[in-house]
Amino acid sequence: MTSLVPVGDPGDPRLADYLRLTDVHPRKSLELEHGLFVAEGEKVIRRAIGAGYPVRSLLVTSDKLAGQASMADLAESCPGPVYVVSPEVARQLTGYRVHRGSLASMQRRPLPPVAAVTDRAQRIVVLEDIVDHTNVGAIFRCAAALGFDAVILAPRCADPLYRRSVRVSMGAVFMVPYARMSDWRRGLGDLRGAGFRLLALTPDPDAVPIGDAAAESRTRDGREHPGRWTPRDTGVPSGTRIALLLGTEGDGLSSRWRDQADISVRIPMRGAVDSLNVASAAAIACYLLAGR
Repeated sequence: MTSLVPVGDPGDPRLADYLRLTDVHPRKSLELEHGLFVAEGEKVIRRAIGAGYPVRSLLVTSDKLAGQASMADLAESCPGPVYVVSPEVARQLTGYRVHRGSLASMQRRPLPPVAAVTDRAQRIVVLEDIVDHTNVGAIFRCAAALGFDAVILAPRCADPLYRRSVRVSMGAVFMVPYARMSDWRRGLGDLRGAGFRLLALTPDPDAVPIGDAAAESRTRDGREHPGRWTPRDTGVPSGTRIALLLGTEGDGLSSRWRDQADISVRIPMRGAVDSLNVASAAAIACYLLAGR
């Protein structure tokens, strides 16, 4: 049985992994230096452990530990030290009220190369410089729910293992394999070379409606698709490997990535609305492409 370690001082060095969780830049430096990330909430923590991430420590609030049998079970089964703090100490330590009553410091693992993640993938999402951790977590959740096989990140994309990304994804970041490109300029060429058709999601009114691209493929002149695609095709043949490209908040995909795509697709909209939040757009696009 794991021994519980009561801690009453938010400045105790044993709690350093949980310090100032709301301060993005200091957290990035600390987590990079120590190779850790923080999972929040019992369900997410269990998913991280189940995915094979080593536990550095667990922090639980005394009220949740006393009032929830599942929390006590998590603490008892934790392979690392379990620190028990009051809700006020947790707030002072982390910078916010820890509503879920549990945090776990987990050890990161080395990321695999892109080719290893995409080797057997049929449908992938590719994120170019999406900087909002909430959006990254939501996109991972969409990818997991709708059967996409992997997520590929551009070099400057936000960290999927940042606490907010993990929380919003509800642990989906542990379910979907992902890798980070080493070269923004050559990354899409490598995916095309691996056999993926690159679909750039954009609000451009000249882009092909994504529902049309997801339907049985036809060429622009209306003939049935012969089974192999060419740049003038507007559809995606069943069985084609698909890479859905999503751009950063505000500006969307860069002109370079749009130009490198095989086809630009859009979500048709009505009224004065001309675009959606990138996570909402990802959910619609993944749903429509899920059967390809």
